[in-house]
Amino acid sequence: MWFGDNILKPAADAAKLAVRSVDNFNWTFIFIFTVVVAIYANEVKNKNWKGIAAGLALYMVHWFYEIMNAVICAASGYALWTVSPESTSFILLIGVSWELSMMFAVAGLIMGKLLPDDPKKKILGINNRWLFAIGNAAFFSLFEIFLASTPAFIWVYPWWGAIPVFITTYIPFFLAAFLVPDQKPKFQKIFIGGLAGLNALLLAILIPLGII
Repeated sequence: MWFGDNILKPAADAAKLAVRSVDNFNWTFIFIFTVVVAIYANEVKNKNWKGIAAGLALYMVHWFYEIMNAVICAASGYALWTVSPESTSFILLIGVSWELSMMFAVAGLIMGKLLPDDPKKKILGINNRWLFAIGNAAFFSLFEIFLASTPAFIWVYPWWGAIPVFITTYIPFFLAAFLVPDQKPKFQKIFIGGLAGLNALLLAILIPLGII
């Protein structure tokens, strides 16, 4: 399933009614959160500040994208991507479940561990940060094809699918994770803190208004 299908609109409609519903809540919510906290606690103990910056940079970009996806849903009737209520213990926004969000919370940190130490090193003539970002984006996009073939993940628009998500979503995600940690601490704080503040402001405004 490389692209979306209008036939999935009823499933997407059902998902919209389940956003932040506690009907499917279970204790895996707590366990998954505990695992993520443990991962970051270990990185703090080891003073792996670059790894933490990688994880948080991707996570802040992820949240900005999820907010925009929810705004698109409010404006047009359907999101670019939708998670189903049957697949999760809790839907945070129309396109992101708790489990999915916690995965993105550690994705940048984990994948960043595979990077060469030298940020300027080239592989096949390409800067390694860019090459790894493109490679990870391709992997995640291909895996999303599988997800879209299951009841867990819904693509409605026929023009949205693996190729658009690869270019417009996952490449920016991993560029943030792989490029921000190489910058000076001041830039890291501005990038991560600025996005965190923007995301928090958008959520504080748009959720009470019933937009997302």
